[in-house]
Amino acid sequence: MNELRLGNQLKKLREEQKMSQEEVATQVRVPIQNIHKWEDNKSYPDIQQLLNLSDIYGTTINEFIKNDATLQSRINIIEEEKEDDDELFHPGFYIGIGIMFLGTLLSLIIGNLTITMVTNIAGMLIACFYKGILKLLQDIKKDFYEQG
Repeated sequence: MNELRLGNQLKKLREEQKMSQEEVATQVRVPIQNIHKWEDNKSYPDIQQLLNLSDIYGTTINEFIKNDATLQSRINIIEEEKEDDDELFHPGFYIGIGIMFLGTLLSLIIGNLTITMVTNIAGMLIACFYKGILKLLQDIKKDFYEQG
């Protein structure tokens, strides 16, 4: 596929419509600097602005996205982050609660409150930072394999 960056595409469509950057900025309701940045591939419009631009230029958002691999990867990253954020009770939550429960149970059996304190702290850290811990371990693993 012949990749055409969104900015180049926006500029081409604007010129085909014989519009100035000022006219587009007025219709999209953004400062002209935004149009400069978009057409120079220095930034991207948000989804509402893309909708407005697609109306102005008589095209679809799909056409904008299909032709710009960088924009596609940005959208994919944003979607992955949304999926991660939507997951309220991830496995780390259950692991952390389990460790806290096990530590409390062990301290009752053994009679040592230090065990409860240590396992509760460890459990809370795992429950709160599970995704960060997983990412750290994945990065370490990746670095290990790249060096080896």
